[in-house]
Amino acid sequence: MAEKISKETVVKVSRLARLSLTTEETERMTAQLAGMLEHFRDIDALDLASVEPMTQPYPLKNVLRKDVELPSLDRDEVLDQAPAAESGRFRVPPTIGFDV
Repeated sequence: MAEKISKETVVKVSRLARLSLTTEETERMTAQLAGMLEHFRDIDALDLASVEPMTQPYPLKNVLRKDVELPSLDRDEVLDQAPAAESGRFRVPPTIGFDV
């Protein structure tokens, strides 16, 4: 029998995903992930050699509309309303590289 997932593993993965789980949530996630792994073991036990791999269970068809240019707001008027603008664009605070 394969090793079950531990609470320590769930805590580590939740920390890597930047999730803050309570003790109750950690216990619930541990049980749910253990159930998922058990289900995967059941699937692994099946003989799927004759089953062709697929990415979708049903054929997909993209339904796209024509790309039509429509009237829009005036750029300068919109940027005048922005808290900060620079070089014809909105200026926003950086979001990468800061610990949250």
